[in-house]
Amino acid sequence: MAVAIAVTRERREGETRCAVTPETVKKLIALGATVSVEAGTGIGSSILDADYAEAGATVKPDTRAVLEGADIVLKVRGPTAQETSALKPGAIVIAMLDAYREKDTVEALKGAGVTAFAMEFVPRITRAQVMDVLSSQANLAGYRAVIEAAYAFGKGFPMMMTAAGTVAPAKVFVMGVGVAGLQAIATARRLGAVVTATDVRPATKEQVESLGAKFLAVEDEEFKNAQTAGGYAKPMSPEYQAKQAALTGEHIKKQDIVITTALIPGRAAPVLVSAEQVASMKPGSVLIDLAVEAGGNVAGAKAGEVVTTANGVSIVGYTNLPGRIAADASALYARNLTAFVGLMLKEGVVTLDLDDEILKAAVVTHGGAVVHEGVKG
Repeated sequence: MAVAIAVTRERREGETRCAVTPETVKKLIALGATVSVEAGTGIGSSILDADYAEAGATVKPDTRAVLEGADIVLKVRGPTAQETSALKPGAIVIAMLDAYREKDTVEALKGAGVTAFAMEFVPRITRAQVMDVLSSQANLAGYRAVIEAAYAFGKGFPMMMTAAGTVAPAKVFVMGVGVAGLQAIATARRLGAVVTATDVRPATKEQVESLGAKFLAVEDEEFKNAQTAGGYAKPMSPEYQAKQAALTGEHIKKQDIVITTALIPGRAAPVLVSAEQVASMKPGSVLIDLAVEAGGNVAGAKAGEVVTTANGVSIVGYTNLPGRIAADASALYARNLTAFVGLMLKEGVVTLDLDDEILKAAVVTHGGAVVHEGVKG
C-alpha cells in the first residue's frame, strides 16, 4: 500500500500559508505516496481545491477524514489538539513546530506516540539547503518588511529631482544581517533608499557592502569572534552591547526607517533599540520588528500591532510577515517539505533513518519521548 500523506488546513490565527502546492503534490506522488488535502487548505495562498485535485490529490471535507490512516502529516505550524488526537500512533508529523516555545504542542505529540520533526531545526549544511525553511521564509520576511515600511512611511524612498525641488532619499538602517536582513537591504536599495546595516558577525560586513550598503559596528576583538561554527550570532557581553548601543544610538537618531531582524535560537530576542532610542527618532520615522514574536528587538513593540509613540514614531510589530506574501511563501515552504520527505521515502516505503544527520537534528518526539536535546528541558 502506498504511503498516505495528509495535509490539513492551517488553523492558527493569521496563518495564510499551506504545506503543499499542486506542484509539490505531483512530486510527492512521484515519490510513491498518495496525497489527501483538506478542503480549503490553499485558500490563503490562492490555491483552489480543484487545483489540488487536478494535480492528483484527494480533497476531503474535514480534518478527521484527511488524517484517518495518514502515515505522514505535513503542516506549516504545529498541529492543533484536535488534529493531534486524530493521528494514529507511529504517524510522522513534519511542520515548523516552534518547539522551544510551543511546549504544549510538543507534549501532545509525545503523548500521541508520533514522530515529529521541526523544520526549523534542519541543520544549515550544504546537503540540507533545499530544506532550509528558515532561509526560504526569512528571505520573504525581509522583502515584506521593506514593503510594510514603505507603506507606513509618509515619504518616498528614492531621491527624486523635480522642477519644484529635490526629494531626499529615505535613510534605512537594518539591524541583524541574516537572510532576512540581506533581503531587506537589497529591497530597500532597489527602492532607492540610502541603506546602512549592522550585525555582530564579522562575516556579514562584506555581504552588506556587496549590496551597496554601509556597515556599522564596533569592530573590536569580541566582534571578530562573535559567530558560531553554524553561522549564528553569539550572545554578546554587556560591555560590547553598551559600546554598540552608543554607536547605533547616534545613528538611529538620523534614520527614517529601522528594520530589526535579530534572533538567537532558543532564547528571547535581544533588545536592539531602547525606549530612549525610539524617543530620539524624528516624527514620522518607522521601526519594523521582525523578532516581535520572540519578545522583540524594539522596546515598546507589540505583536500584531502598530504602536505610535508620543513623538510620532510608528513601531510595526506584524507577525508572520511571510504569510503576507503567502503564495510565494507556500511555494517555497512546500518545496522545502518535499525535499525533506524525500529523505524518508525509499521506493514508496517509509524508511526512517534517525542516524541521518538531517533527520537526527530535526526530530523532536519519537517513541513516546521528547528526543531533541534542546527541547527536553
